[in-house]
Amino acid sequence: MSAASCLRAEDQFLCSICLDVFTDPVTTPCGHNFCKNCINEHWNSKDQYLCPMCKKVFNTRPELHNNTFMSEMVSHSSEQQAAKPGEVPCDVCTGTKLKALKSCLVCLTSYCETHLEPHLTASRLKRHQLMDPVENLEDRMCMKHDKPLELFCKTDQTCVCALCSVLDHKTHDVVPLKEEYEGKKAELGKTEAEIQEMIQKRRLKIEEIKHSVDLSKEAAVREKAEGVQVFTALKESVERRLNELIETIDEKQRTAEKQAEDFIKELEQEISELKKRSSEVEKLSHSEEHLHLLQNFPSLKAAPPTKDWTEVSICPSYEETLVRAVAQLEETLSKQLKKQFEAQLKKVQQYAVDVTLDPDTANPELILSHDGKQVNHGDVKKNLPDNPKRFSYCVSVLGKQSFSSGRFYFEVQVKEKTEWNLGVARESIKRKGQIKLKPQDGYWTMWLRNGNEYKASNSPPVDISLKAQPQKVGVFVDYEKGLVSFYDVDAAALIYSFTGCSFTEKLYPYFCPGLYYGGTNSAPLIICPVNHTA
Repeated sequence: MSAASCLRAEDQFLCSICLDVFTDPVTTPCGHNFCKNCINEHWNSKDQYLCPMCKKVFNTRPELHNNTFMSEMVSHSSEQQAAKPGEVPCDVCTGTKLKALKSCLVCLTSYCETHLEPHLTASRLKRHQLMDPVENLEDRMCMKHDKPLELFCKTDQTCVCALCSVLDHKTHDVVPLKEEYEGKKAELGKTEAEIQEMIQKRRLKIEEIKHSVDLSKEAAVREKAEGVQVFTALKESVERRLNELIETIDEKQRTAEKQAEDFIKELEQEISELKKRSSEVEKLSHSEEHLHLLQNFPSLKAAPPTKDWTEVSICPSYEETLVRAVAQLEETLSKQLKKQFEAQLKKVQQYAVDVTLDPDTANPELILSHDGKQVNHGDVKKNLPDNPKRFSYCVSVLGKQSFSSGRFYFEVQVKEKTEWNLGVARESIKRKGQIKLKPQDGYWTMWLRNGNEYKASNSPPVDISLKAQPQKVGVFVDYEKGLVSFYDVDAAALIYSFTGCSFTEKLYPYFCPGLYYGGTNSAPLIICPVNHTA
């Protein structure tokens, strides 16, 4: 069917008076169809009853008959929806563009259901290639040969037509478009699955982060409560010591005032006695009686007995009182701090893990115990396979256990050693040749050198001042918080903490017992079972 015949078929549904789709179609005696309202209004406005199509004149107003067939055809036609924004419209429809049902790659035209009928019935048009409706059909044609792009050149990764495949792409790997489509569709399906998996992982990560925030809030509430309790106790202790100091000073002041009052009374008494003697002496000195003066002279020639006031003074010392009060306060604070460190150590000890040494990572000069709990330097290099995990130069060894989340804690005896290094290391650390122990290179450790020099392997290293040498060191890691802490277990004291670390890999316990040094550093590092503090 030609395009003109398609247009004529469409015109059959239009009223010749209103030029729109029939509404309540009726038929005149001469056989022509009109909208019922249109033909009635037409005749009402004329002096004679004339058919608008064939001009036949009727003597009387003709009887109109409902056209049931035309109503059904119009109804069927109206069921086809008009093309909405974003949908492909029919290229043949005039007036209201209906939604295209198919596109023809030969005609380069999109058709609605009505206008598609010739492609489904005419033998010549049946050979045309139909596809789901698309816009810009010209883009699907080879610009060089004006042929449909039906093939795909895998060599050049481009769509080609049949002529391209035998001319420009003759030696290339060319496959049907559908075959490549199926392959790429499968790849997209795989990509979509991967993307969905990534989305799911990120959703789970969001839930994990939200859960972490909730846990953080709970921990913050607990820590604030404990902090208020601790500092309230410290404040009360300081206030109590201050009150005691003020009371002691006041008591000293009252004692000094009482002592001064007694001294003054005693002095005033002596002054009174001295005045009396002075009066007697003066009176005697003016006596004209020789006998009387000589007889009383022995008892009046000397001052009455008095106290030697030269060394007597009132000067109470308050400095000693203040120093003693400060010392007592310091002792109280130390005890309180020790309680807090003990509580903190008790908390981290809850995350104790069983750590054993990995012989596959041990430097050939190290000696490991059979149970994997002790290591020391043997001063003799063993002939061991140099696998990628083994330390070749530094006398170091890792634990077998790795950790990529959560918290963990372990304790190591360092007693009788003059040199050692402890901590954690990430999986990708350098293990061959000389190694720099610093966080940038994946090491979070502390060490002892020369028997009394402690440092944290920061960049640059941080000196650590300790009152006493630790005999047992605890190592605690909080992966999510980026925290690595070292404890003196016996003193229940925090030695040093790395904070704000960024962990993205597995972490392994790290041990370095130091060199043998002629036997002065022969004691082993010993991984100890954790005895929880009381």
